[in-house]
Amino acid sequence: MSVQDVKAAVRPETAVAAVPTGEPSAATPVVPGWVTAAVPAVFVVLWSSAFVAAVFGTGAAPPLLLTFARFAAAGVLLTVIALVSRSPWPRGRMLLHVAVVGLLMQAVQFGAFYTAIGAGLPGGVVALVQGFNPVLIALMAGGVLGERISRRQWLGFGVGAVGVALAVVGELSVSVPAVLLCFVGLLGLSIGTVYQKRFTPGTDVRSSTAVHFLVSAPVVGLLSLLLEDRGVSHWGPFGAALAWIVLINSVGTFLLLNWMLRKQAASRVGTLFFLTPSVTAVLGWIVVGQTLNTLAIIGLLLGGVGVILAARK
Repeated sequence: MSVQDVKAAVRPETAVAAVPTGEPSAATPVVPGWVTAAVPAVFVVLWSSAFVAAVFGTGAAPPLLLTFARFAAAGVLLTVIALVSRSPWPRGRMLLHVAVVGLLMQAVQFGAFYTAIGAGLPGGVVALVQGFNPVLIALMAGGVLGERISRRQWLGFGVGAVGVALAVVGELSVSVPAVLLCFVGLLGLSIGTVYQKRFTPGTDVRSSTAVHFLVSAPVVGLLSLLLEDRGVSHWGPFGAALAWIVLINSVGTFLLLNWMLRKQAASRVGTLFFLTPSVTAVLGWIVVGQTLNTLAIIGLLLGGVGVILAARK
């Protein structure tokens, strides 16, 4: 999706729901149906690729240093995009809310996830823990956002959770501190998603995502200075991983995530994370030669069924 497409999709005056009429309003951008249908699938693949890239990146540099470099580079890039496209910036109390979302969804989530991967926890295991995000979102969204969760959706959550577990159960190598860090990252993502839906629904996706990275970079950078004692050991893998993480995972996927959150219920968007572990396993097989076992294939299928059920009221 181009910057122009994103600009049209999230223009502030069209970001809120409009009163239905017989014909599209002249001020309302029309997004082709095939684009809307393809976005979730593209998002899942790109989001899953982050776990593979993180394995390469944390093998070449300390995890918090990699996270800081990601946030700093992505923040600068998105700031340029926002300025060039004349994106409106959040101000006052809204700016504070956007900053809170950024710290939760960026600093907490990825600082914890990358540290867990750097400690030796496989990317598939991290994806497994993150895969329980839809359940937490559904529980919080029901009480905070007033979104009604049907029995069919709860069945989808259950089927999806089983699929997530099966997809990576053969790859588990448990490290208690690393697993706990994964759950910290999970809480950051889930709380941040619901908080964003509740308090920052009308912000522009370009400028708000830039703020997310800019407020998170110094926090993670300070933690890196305090807790890590080495620098980059292999610049080639570090640079390649950083470029992918910044351009694809930091900019591309979060633009897509924010765009989808404006178009769909938070609980429905959250169900896409059920597919992440299985897709991560597929990417791991393609990129680093990890063999897919029978449980992974079954998990992939169950995850798909769970998404289909949970996406319907």
